[in-house]
Amino acid sequence: MLSTLRQYYAQMGWWDASFYCLSRVLVRVGVQLYKYDFVAQPVAEESWARGRGAKLRVALATTLDQVPADCPRPRAVLAERIGQGAYALQAWRGEQLAGFLWLVHGNYLEDEVRVHFRLPSADSVWDFDVYVAPEFRLGPAYLRLWDEANALLRERRVRWSVSRISAFNVASRQAHGRLGARKIGGALFLCLGRWQLSFASQAPFIHLSPGPASRLQLTLDTRGLASAAAPALAGS
Repeated sequence: MLSTLRQYYAQMGWWDASFYCLSRVLVRVGVQLYKYDFVAQPVAEESWARGRGAKLRVALATTLDQVPADCPRPRAVLAERIGQGAYALQAWRGEQLAGFLWLVHGNYLEDEVRVHFRLPSADSVWDFDVYVAPEFRLGPAYLRLWDEANALLRERRVRWSVSRISAFNVASRQAHGRLGARKIGGALFLCLGRWQLSFASQAPFIHLSPGPASRLQLTLDTRGLASAAAPALAGS
């Protein structure tokens, strides 16, 4: 047990590791604790896959019927995303779905907790639910998806891709760091039944939601961020 705690603290740092341990205790009494970092990732000018993954075909999906029936997400969730104006880049190897990446401009209704993210700047986009099927995770599918996403975003004059990542997901935090992401905020959510209490680094800072009709509203503005080139991922 002690060695496990030491591992958590070494990987996450004492602050996030403490909240992770607290979440493991609270879930036993029915309370869900979520802790997020909000990050902004510069849209890259160069390819990260460097020609790898040429056998993968990446296609844009803007309607529900373009998402395969065996996509590992509930159809109701997918329909809600499409209804918000979100779209997916899907990587295919033949007829097999290798992975996907979702993007949406302007606003995003989070589907894990009750929060409405607002992006007031036209040069930013929200990315979420980046997924690679297990059998493709040692290959270039992840980088191929981002290459196609970056190319599309450059065409649309987008400079920043904003997302939320779990503060407890070390692999995701490291992956975003390698892609040049910088932290621009964070939030903590405590959920019990229909009640949700949130603490955020942005106004309104503290919010109590008594049910589904009430959502925390958070604005993530990239206009004050200094220009930065995304890393070239040498050796990838």
